[in-house]
Amino acid sequence: MTKLNKLKREEVKRSFSAALHTFVNSLTEHVSAEDGGWTVKGFIDIYKNIYTISSDTKIVSKILEIHLFPQILQFAEENNFSIVLAESQNWYPDLSFVSKENSAIKFAVDIKTIYRDPDFSGHGNGFTLGSHGTYFKDRTSTKNIQFPYGEYAGHFCLGIIYTRSDGKDLDETEIITVRELDDKTDMPQRIGQRKITKVENLRSIASVIKDFQFFVCEKWQLASDRQGSHNTANIGSITYIEDILKGNGVFAKLGEDCFDEYWMNYGLTTMKRKGKTITINRLEDFLDFKGSQKLKDLIIPMITKKKG
Repeated sequence: MTKLNKLKREEVKRSFSAALHTFVNSLTEHVSAEDGGWTVKGFIDIYKNIYTISSDTKIVSKILEIHLFPQILQFAEENNFSIVLAESQNWYPDLSFVSKENSAIKFAVDIKTIYRDPDFSGHGNGFTLGSHGTYFKDRTSTKNIQFPYGEYAGHFCLGIIYTRSDGKDLDETEIITVRELDDKTDMPQRIGQRKITKVENLRSIASVIKDFQFFVCEKWQLASDRQGSHNTANIGSITYIEDILKGNGVFAKLGEDCFDEYWMNYGLTTMKRKGKTITINRLEDFLDFKGSQKLKDLIIPMITKKKG
């Protein structure tokens, strides 16, 4: 195993990023029908009953990951990488790409799903970008991470933006039989409390999500300066979709080193302001603390959610 110097890390990261960008441009056709709806319609049992999918984001996210996994495996094979899956559900990252030629070349890829917020025009629901806890601060730690953070040449998000269907044509309690699969003339009208609906073909079943848009960014380019959740040490994302697609997070002009330093010190460093001690949990305060006044002009402001 040959260790990577900084120049080599940047070189392999650029190459991997370019390949990943090309790859995501082809993904829509794998998940989307002609009308823009998701090609996954539900779960099927051995009796060919189809059970409609809940719009719950965790369920949708997991099924999307499974749906795309064959294409991800193919991408890895074509680019001479092996994929190592996270050993535990809450470990970082979702996927570790390890070069078959040099195992020192590793990339972290997290799959992120974002639905367009119907109440706030141009925004998504936001997402988390991994922990800023032990493994982020100590780049040699193996706690809750597949490989030590410092061993990855780059940290990427493969993102899927979608629109939730409005629900008029969806019933999560519904069971569907499809005549093109098997015309069950003797099928009962209900199974337990769930009604059974007959449709002509699979395309007749309403999709729970639609209008897919894929993107790839390094995770620091998508970061905000705020936690993604109140009760866990997760890095939060920006939410304005146009900025997400461009990788235009608050650190975009400041760089990855500033992102790393800020989040390593988040909630730990204190400073004096007007005679009071405050904990630093805003980027402006952090740059004030460092005496980097000029850098404050490089902070990209987050576009806040506005109805309409």
